[in-house]
This record gives sequence, structure tokens and C-alpha cells, in this order.
Amino acid sequence: MSTKDSITSGYYKEPVPHIAHDSPFASMMERFRFAAEILDLDDGVFKYLSSPEKVVVVSIPVTMDDGRIEVFEGYRVIHNSILGPSKGGIRYSEDVTIDEVKALAAWMTWKCACVNVPFGGAKGGVRVNPKNLSQSELERLTRRYTANMLDVFGPDRDIPAPDMNTNEQVMAWIMDTYSMKQKKTENAVVTGKPIILGGSKGRKEATGRGVVTCTLAALGKLRISPSNTTVVVQGFGNVGSVSAQLMYEQGAEVIAISDISGGYYNKNGIDIEEAIRYSQTHGNSLEGFEGAEPISNQQLLELECDVLIPAAKEDQINKDNAPKINAKIIAEGANGPVTANADKILEEKGIMVIPDILANAGGVTVSYFEWVQDRHGYFWTEERVNRRLNRMMRESFDNLFMVSEKYSITLRQAAYVYAIDRVATTLKLRGIYA
Repeated sequence: MSTKDSITSGYYKEPVPHIAHDSPFASMMERFRFAAEILDLDDGVFKYLSSPEKVVVVSIPVTMDDGRIEVFEGYRVIHNSILGPSKGGIRYSEDVTIDEVKALAAWMTWKCACVNVPFGGAKGGVRVNPKNLSQSELERLTRRYTANMLDVFGPDRDIPAPDMNTNEQVMAWIMDTYSMKQKKTENAVVTGKPIILGGSKGRKEATGRGVVTCTLAALGKLRISPSNTTVVVQGFGNVGSVSAQLMYEQGAEVIAISDISGGYYNKNGIDIEEAIRYSQTHGNSLEGFEGAEPISNQQLLELECDVLIPAAKEDQINKDNAPKINAKIIAEGANGPVTANADKILEEKGIMVIPDILANAGGVTVSYFEWVQDRHGYFWTEERVNRRLNRMMRESFDNLFMVSEKYSITLRQAAYVYAIDRVATTLKLRGIYA
């Protein structure tokens, strides 16, 4: 298997937001300031939560297959550990910057707090294009990065996970390297591992299942029965296909789906199980699917429906097409599918937007479950994982809904208010260690 194939074959990632590359940390801080003003956050607490606890930059020398030495730069940012060990993915990208990693680490703090997972926020990265490395070079890079982070990583300190261009194989190398240095097996040092090494069942479907749990909760608030619901899903990858299938199983009528080949519409509803089978047997593509008529992705987004699940990529709903959106609920399966300038338009139209910080938090929630199972050395059935995931996601939605009503703000705004309040309150109770 080539390095490219091995890197892209991992299906589990902890979803992260689309980051504005001009100033990612400043972009994150805009949301933080909004929530801080509503909460009337103490100035000292604001300053404390604005800054990462720890920023680590390391040099990673790697002996390449031809004998020459290349040196890469690696990062790990611990934004906050007030709620527990820090948690966050590691990305391999030649475009990754320390500013981006700082922003993503802060976002993980708020995301974990949003779903009441007892983790703080962290993020890591290595400036490298993994497609240019052989499998053995990638392994040496990963192991040296891990060795340089031995004082940072740990099941009680900081727990990495897969992110952009990393997968369960990379997590296995990290776990093994850390374990060798500790002279004992430490499964819980990373999540997103192969199941045979202590990974969790239910991981593949976790993000899509979380999207659907939040969607069903939102339908309940609007007094709409799932069996009387029309659904449109943009994107038919892991998150989109799982979301479509689970809504289909709830009795909803999925009238449109899409992938890279375009959109497919059937006003009488699409047989999602047949669509999944077709995609799996045609190179993970819906091209030529006869159970629906072809439409463009843009037409798909503007269809009249009860639930729209954008699960493809960022910036799909913007100020130009937001006035044409005809859904009652938008559940953000992807990261940042609704632009900031579209939020106000959708709010004025009365459309409930379930933000990505909540909707796709099923991934980090099952990461938490994996960590718990590893610590106990006892592994749950998939049914138990799903049951507990559904409960936590439903409780999180209800919490944010109450905050949105209390302050008359959107669910997106409520997510940051709730998360920052939880972290700030914990900080005040713990106090500042002298």
C-alpha cells in the first residue's frame, strides 16, 4: 500500500472548523469576545482563557530512505486543561502554522466543554506533505515527533487523535513509541486507534450519529415528527451517508443526496440503503445512480425541506444563497458549511442552525469513550457506545437550547456562551495555583 493510500484510508477524524488563514486565532477570538460580553466575564479570566497554557515547537530530524537527513518542524499547543487532560488531533500538512494550531486548540477547549466531555483543548501539527514520504519515512517522522513530545503526551496529560492526513496507523505508531519509553503498554495515550489496539466500536458512525441525534432533538423542539420529515443531505462520505441512513431508518423521507459527481433528487424519497450499496460498488461514487434524477449541488441546497444536512465541505451556504435556503433546520455535519455572513440571514428567516461545534461532536465524544475503555481495560458493545453517545448529544443539545432561549441568541452563539461559562466557572472554583 502506498503512503497516500494508507494516509487517506483512515475513516475516523475528530472534526475541526474551517479556519480563516489570514488570522485564524483572531477569528476564534471574535467568537470568544462575543460570549465573554454576554457573560460579563471578569477581565482576568478573559486574559487567562485567551492564552494557551503551553506552546511546544520541536525540530524533527528524519533519515530519509536515500540516507540524507531532512528536518521538519512540529507543534503541540495545549490551550487549556481546567476540565481535564487536553485533547486534540495531530495534522500533517505543509501549510500548517502555529497560529492555526493555537486557534484549533482553543476551539477544542470549547467543543469539549460544549458536550460536557472532561477534556481540555489541544492541537498538534507537523509541517510536511505526507504524500512525499514513503511509509517507512512517515513512521520515522511520527516516532521522532512522539519522542520529542514525551513530556507533553500522556493519558493523564494530553491525548492526541487523528486529524488532517493522519489516521489510525499513525496513532498506533504514537502509542507504541510512547509505550516503549514508558516500558509498559499505554493504550489510552491516543484515541482513534485500530480496534485491536484498544480502539472503540461505533467510532466510524459516531459523527453522523451525533448529527442525527441533534437533528431529532431539534425536530422535537419544533414539534415535527421524524416520520413526517423531508431531508436533504449534501455530501455522501462517512458523515453524510451515515446521517442519511439513520434519518431514513427514523422514517424520514430523504429527497436528495449528493457527492462529488453531483446531486440526486427524488420528490418521493430515495432508497438510502440502495444508494449506499450503489456507491460502495461504484468506486464510492453515486455517478449513474438511477434512483433519483440529477441536479446540481446548488439546486440541492435550495430545495424545500424540513432538514438540510450540509456534510460536504466549508462555505457552502453564504450570503448569496442563504436567502434561497428553504429548510426549517440546518444541521452542520461538515465544518463551517455556513459562512458568518449567512448566519444573520438564516436567523432572520427563522431557520434553526445546529452549529458544527455541537452537531459533529460525536467524534470527540466517542474519543472520550475510547479513552475511558482503555483506562478500565474493559470494552463496550457497539450498542452501549451508541446509547451513551445518543444520551450525551441529546443532553448537550438541550443545554444549548436553554441557553439560546435565556439570552435570545442563536444556537451557535449559545454553544460558545455555554462552553466558556463552564470553563470559566471551573477555573474560579479551582482558583489560580500560586
